[in-house]
Amino acid sequence: MVGQVARERRGTDRLDDRPGTTARPATPSPGTVVDMRVATYNVNSVRARVGRVVDWLVREDVDVAGLQEIKCKPEQFPYDAFREAGYEVELHGLSQWNGVAFVSRLPMEDVEITFPSQPGFAKGLEGPDQPKEARAIGVTVEGVRLWSLYVPNGRELADPHYAYKLDWLAKLAAETETWLAERPDQPLALMGDWNVAPLDTDVWDMSVFDGHTHVSQPERDAFFRFEEVGLTDVVRSRLPDGYTYWDYKQLRFPKDEGMRIDFILGSKPFDDLVTAVAIHRDERKGDAPSDHVPVVVDLGLETELDDDRPMIF
Repeated sequence: MVGQVARERRGTDRLDDRPGTTARPATPSPGTVVDMRVATYNVNSVRARVGRVVDWLVREDVDVAGLQEIKCKPEQFPYDAFREAGYEVELHGLSQWNGVAFVSRLPMEDVEITFPSQPGFAKGLEGPDQPKEARAIGVTVEGVRLWSLYVPNGRELADPHYAYKLDWLAKLAAETETWLAERPDQPLALMGDWNVAPLDTDVWDMSVFDGHTHVSQPERDAFFRFEEVGLTDVVRSRLPDGYTYWDYKQLRFPKDEGMRIDFILGSKPFDDLVTAVAIHRDERKGDAPSDHVPVVVDLGLETELDDDRPMIF
């Protein structure tokens, strides 16, 4: 159950109204509550960017963040930096590739690594023995079910990785349909790097992508299957424009030649909670940024404040 008492809002400090940073109101008195700020962020190596990521989390007052491409094993993750900032960590990482995680200032429950029917992949290896990559992790925070996802890239249309990508998405959509049927009232969000640009406007020039992955019709059909089973792109409905990824090559960011491939797809109960959204484009600037930027939503939950919750200003 998601809460029982009225929520104290962030006032006029809405995500989509401000160019800079945000902070919580003065420390809430006992019995009051605050919004939960949720983000997805492909960090492209958490060890290489730990300082930037933690600084952003604290500065932007993020409660829960799903991370992708952490690119490390559990024993290599920089836990201390996150814990010193008030965040606990749950992760799924197997090697220097892929990897997903959640960092949260609120308790995480029902941690699930991979989804039940998630297919595996190993080039040249067929059948059920293909290993499952570190691409999905689920947690429940304040009654909200969240998944951090790093969808396979696909590489090229003729590559086995492309067929794997389509199968991966199809299996996830089937699982999503089951989740929604089993718990129709629980807020659910699938968020992360989807490696699909579902609309022509999600890339800077469609002619550049002709015959390539990310924009092929089968990939787009696989993406829109999630809408068919009951999810909504909760950010686009409120913020239709804006890229989330710019390649490091060929001055893509200065020329604003980007792609919108990072999404938060939510169930109706999740969408009903959204009070504000943002794409943090400025995180692509500065020294050693990720090639992706964070996508953020505020949820107007109605749940009592935990007096032991870390409050960072």
